[in-house]
Amino acid sequence: MAELVSTKLLAETHLLLDQPLLRVPFELTRKNFAQARRHIEKTSADTLAALNAAATSAPSVTPEQTLASLDAMIAKAQTLKRKLEVLHAEEEMLHRHQRARIQHLQELHDIPNLADVKYDEWSKVRLDRMLVDYLLRQGHVQSASQLAKEKKIEELVDVQAFVECRRIELSLQNGRSQDCLAWCSENKQTLKKINSNLELELRLQQFIELVRSGEPQKLIEATLHARKHLGTHQNDSYGLRAGGLLANPPNTMTEPYKTMYSAARWHQLAELFVKTHHEIFSLPPQPLLHIALSAGLSALKTPACHSHYASSSSNASSSTTSVCPICSTELNELARAVPYAHHSKSYVEDDPVMLPNGRIYGRGRLMALNEKIGTAEGKVRDPTDLSQEFFESDIKKVYIS
Repeated sequence: MAELVSTKLLAETHLLLDQPLLRVPFELTRKNFAQARRHIEKTSADTLAALNAAATSAPSVTPEQTLASLDAMIAKAQTLKRKLEVLHAEEEMLHRHQRARIQHLQELHDIPNLADVKYDEWSKVRLDRMLVDYLLRQGHVQSASQLAKEKKIEELVDVQAFVECRRIELSLQNGRSQDCLAWCSENKQTLKKINSNLELELRLQQFIELVRSGEPQKLIEATLHARKHLGTHQNDSYGLRAGGLLANPPNTMTEPYKTMYSAARWHQLAELFVKTHHEIFSLPPQPLLHIALSAGLSALKTPACHSHYASSSSNASSSTTSVCPICSTELNELARAVPYAHHSKSYVEDDPVMLPNGRIYGRGRLMALNEKIGTAEGKVRDPTDLSQEFFESDIKKVYIS
């Protein structure tokens, strides 16, 4: 017997939502390697310079001074070793995560069809991953960590990446830019590749805080700050705005300076950082759970789902064996914003008829159900709401258009 198309598993389509699963550890590994390279290059340059200086000045210095210089070089090498050991341990952890995630995705390719029990198990793991992702984005780090631990999926989720993101986001919301600037320095090359203006916005905010005080010394510092960080950039709009801020006090009503002095700008910077962070690590701006729900709701949604006569899971008198998820009270409002499903084929019962309340059923199933529940002859009850009873003559035959 030929395999049904509806049960055939297309792994490539399932993996559209799982791209961050591999991209995040890859980006973290690349960042880890870049940090190790910077440490090695800096220590090598300092050590070579110190060695040349010691060799040049050897005839004119005492042996004790030469030994002190060599001890300093050895201390720098030991410091480098400790830093590299920490980075190496982190790299090994990232490699374990990558192997676990590749194996998790490979399991999907080994499942023959959707009816296989292994697919149900794989889907449950993916749902747990989405729930952890959602909790992390909402700031519930402890709950997310506990869920990942209970489900044994610590290697399949990015708790630490979201913890770091949340920490910097909160620091910006509290009016501190140092943590975010340090993060920008660590990811300077990546930010340059994506043409991000996050660091410039942070430097402008530092300028705003200096000008806000109104003190002469602070205004001088603000001018020097603008010359160093804002005036030398190709985008001269930041330098022009900085100049305008010097001419407008914090209580100005002139735009855009009034908005720039507003405390709400810190929250805008926090949102910009989160957006930039997710872009660097290939994380979607919305939780994966929302994306999956939207796709699923859209696949089921029809114009009838938001009809006045749509059935509901809260309808206790409903005699149907299943209720459309879109029509349920839990998901009906959530599904209003998603597009309708595109169906190339119609799946309608034979000989469809419409009751006076607008609901459509197959004539055979409708009559069989009314005969089973003992409806009076010549009358028909709505299977969804048995309290509604109509004359059989009021039933209208409908056709697919």
